[in-house]
Amino acid sequence: MKIANETKVGILAVVAIAILILGYSFLKGNDVFSSDNTFYATYERVDGLTESKPILVNGYQIGRVSKMQLLPDGRIRTEFKVKRTYAIPANTVALLASTDLLGGKAIVFELGDGSAYAKNGDELTAGIQKNIMEQVEPIQKKAQDIAAVLDSVLSSINNTINKDFQRDFNRSINSIANSLQNLEGITRQLDGLVVSERNRISHIMGNVESITNNLKNNNERIGNVLANLDSITDQVAKANFAQTILSANKAMSDFQSITDRINQGEGSIGMLLNDNQLYDNLNQASQNLEELIADMKARPGRYVHFSVFGRKRD
Repeated sequence: MKIANETKVGILAVVAIAILILGYSFLKGNDVFSSDNTFYATYERVDGLTESKPILVNGYQIGRVSKMQLLPDGRIRTEFKVKRTYAIPANTVALLASTDLLGGKAIVFELGDGSAYAKNGDELTAGIQKNIMEQVEPIQKKAQDIAAVLDSVLSSINNTINKDFQRDFNRSINSIANSLQNLEGITRQLDGLVVSERNRISHIMGNVESITNNLKNNNERIGNVLANLDSITDQVAKANFAQTILSANKAMSDFQSITDRINQGEGSIGMLLNDNQLYDNLNQASQNLEELIADMKARPGRYVHFSVFGRKRD
């Protein structure tokens, strides 16, 4: 049976169209010869996500984005195709994430820990990961703040570093250099002194070592001597302190006894302080004596009589 040319052309066209459809579907990432589970997630924005973008779990592709639809409220409903060989927990989060610095997008499944698994056609929880620019933005802001602070500091430094400051700074540097030179000269002198007095220094160090060895060897004896000395000083301190306390107590007791006797009118001081009549008599006698002495000075002839030729007879 002979096939007409028109039939051959028709069959060839159908085969070509089928191959074209299958190739286009394959290029989009569709596996024509296997069935996949379909899941959905709805996002507020997609940030450049397109169909055929991969579905990743820990960086491994388990599916692809098969379809995207803009809803009336402005959200985007996204369809995922995932191979049936992978069980997806029902509480898995479909996270929209960036895959590179150029802004490539993918859906990253953060697998949940639930015991129930998502079924074909289920809606997964949608999430959006911060892109690199959003993550870098706080750092960029801090860097800008730091740059502003550095600019202010540099401006202050420029204002501070004037001619006077530079002159003083140069003087300080010169002073430091001179000090270092003087220090170098001193170290050279010390080196020379050490070299010239090496034998004496060695002898001194030997004596010091001998003394330290003697102290080390007699450490126990020195400790005993110090302990005995400490005990003796403690005893002396205690004895002197006790004797001082006893003497002070005796002195206070004697003083109290004297004051008691004075208050009771015993003795001359007690009578003088407590006997008003005696005080008045002594005061009167003192006054009479003063008047007598004054009269003797004024009229001494009244009290003293003498004659060169003897007493005149009446």
